[in-house]
Amino acid sequence: MTHLKIGDVAPNFEAINQDEKTIKLSDFKGEKLVVFFYPKASTPGCTTEAKNLRDNYTEFQNKGYDILGVSADSPKRQLNFKTKNELPFDLLADENKKVITAFGVWGPKKFMGREYDGIHRTTFIIDENGVIENIIKKVKTKEHTKQIFDFNVE
Repeated sequence: MTHLKIGDVAPNFEAINQDEKTIKLSDFKGEKLVVFFYPKASTPGCTTEAKNLRDNYTEFQNKGYDILGVSADSPKRQLNFKTKNELPFDLLADENKKVITAFGVWGPKKFMGREYDGIHRTTFIIDENGVIENIIKKVKTKEHTKQIFDFNVE
């Protein structure tokens, strides 16, 4: 789905988080970053994925990674999702879909025979210089941390 490839410079983005604070890619310069796009806060698959990342957050930190979640939900919905699931990372409220579009994860989807536009669950691993190290297009919500670290063995 996405037009981005491994080795591309990640799109420079700016969006507000669950607390309506502006977050930019440049805030993470010199750090490794996992940016995961998910369809909708508080839905079963998205909750499973976020909890998997939460439960392994210390391991991410130990390996020098920060995490950002992105969906088109409102800041209030993102805050509820973050609070309810005790997520230690920021969630971007990309209601205008600027970040989602820049990363190329918005497009046609099918569910139960119905076609509609939505966010394709995709994760980008970005290095300290803002270059995409890996793209995970077939996210396994229960094993997402393993998918990320299987590629990024230190």
